[in-house]
Amino acid sequence: MPTEGWVLLLAQLPASPSSPRVTLWRRARAAGAVGLQNGAWVLPATDEHREFVERLAGYVREHGGTAYTLHAAAHEDDGIVARFRAERAKEFAEFAERGNALLAELEKETRKDNFSFAELEENEQDLDRLTGWIAKIGARDFFPDEHLKEAESLLDRCRRALDAFTAGVYRAEGVAPDLPPRPE
Repeated sequence: MPTEGWVLLLAQLPASPSSPRVTLWRRARAAGAVGLQNGAWVLPATDEHREFVERLAGYVREHGGTAYTLHAAAHEDDGIVARFRAERAKEFAEFAERGNALLAELEKETRKDNFSFAELEENEQDLDRLTGWIAKIGARDFFPDEHLKEAESLLDRCRRALDAFTAGVYRAEGVAPDLPPRPE
């Protein structure tokens, strides 16, 4: 995403209670904002991000803080873009860890011939979480690189592995007579 500058939120909240600060932090992070320094958050300048930052500023003021929103140009966009990419890289690394754990779990249960509906349901829930998670990461990946493609590829491998496991469950439970028997 080429950027037309940056939207900044400069926010300061009272030290107590801490819950408004935590809420601000969570909302900013969920939107993909990067913290430059204490109380300074940045997003690529888009209409959506400007509206979001204005809402956050309103939240800060409602909770007794001060907030300023700015539209700025950076002398060195590359450094800011690198910060965004580093944040997403951390998320993609954690996604990969969880995706590989699902693949390992499916492989382990297949080796043990543990083809049960309970195991299938558990693994379907894990895949659903991964699917939702990659959508959230992708939505805040403003400067995509190879990490998104790698994560999508891993998710596809997880889907295929779960499809194969599902077929094994249906075979084992005798509810899919049209499936060929599992090779011994």
